Amino acid sequence: MKPTLLLLAAGMGSRYGGLKQLDGLGPNGETIMDYSIYDAIQAGFGKIVFVIRKDFEAEFREKILSKYEGHIPAELVFQGIDALPEGYNVPVGREKPWGTNHAVLMAKDVIKEPFCVINCDDFYNRDCFKVIGKFLSDLPEGSRNRYAMVGFRVGNTLSDNGTVARGICSKDAEGNLTDVVERTEIERHDGTVQYKDEQGKWVSVADSTPVSMNVWGFTPDYFDYSEAYFKEFLADPKNMTNLKAEFFIPLMVNKLIGEKTATVKVLDTTSKWFGVTYAADRQSVVDKIQTLINDGVYPAKLF
Repeated sequence: MKPTLLLLAAGMGSRYGGLKQLDGLGPNGETIMDYSIYDAIQAGFGKIVFVIRKDFEAEFREKILSKYEGHIPAELVFQGIDALPEGYNVPVGREKPWGTNHAVLMAKDVIKEPFCVINCDDFYNRDCFKVIGKFLSDLPEGSRNRYAMVGFRVGNTLSDNGTVARGICSKDAEGNLTDVVERTEIERHDGTVQYKDEQGKWVSVADSTPVSMNVWGFTPDYFDYSEAYFKEFLADPKNMTNLKAEFFIPLMVNKLIGEKTATVKVLDTTSKWFGVTYAADRQSVVDKIQTLINDGVYPAKLF
């Protein structure tokens, strides 16, 4: 069974200043996720599913979904703040969605095969999809509790225009993930990659240190764990009083690892990430895409 690609497209790009998922950065108006989907098709994925907000469904269908017809089957699911289990209500004053793992849960009814989760506004490059696609395709039928994460080398994931947030990963002797710690300020100082710790001190790490760029490989049993843990998350009073509390993928993954319920293989990639974290990044991304086209990696028109 071919794996499915699940694209998280429900967020607004607050730092970028607009709906960057729909921003045309390629020479024919291609978006970053067009390149991800093109790479996923090359890597053997058989279906794509988008998680979006209901309020931009019409624009999304017109600008995005229509172009994939005849190339790969595509479906939409919707993340809403009120998509909660029975018996739970949206706290008064909450405006923020419930986070990336809540977005993943929205696809429970349409994904029945191994799947990869990615962000829509990150340019991952092709090796990333080859690596995760092979892992998912090689899983025995009916596999459970064997997941994966593509660990980008931190030195390949920085922005020239400010700090970036990354999940810095630790792994055991078998190459399985042991922990993901979110670091919100990472940049290069005097040639060395550093992050700011809880005390405000800069800590150096090797360029090859694996970081999470939100490229995860799961099997459908992950939905059941997420559903159960989301209820625990909502039952915790501090998550209901904190109007910005979010149910993130690393929260779920760390719980499954900590309880020894599942393993998450850290897959290395040579891919160099780039993305539009800041508005100033945009032209750089346009230029990098054009270079890849000039080098023959991508055709001038994808779809």
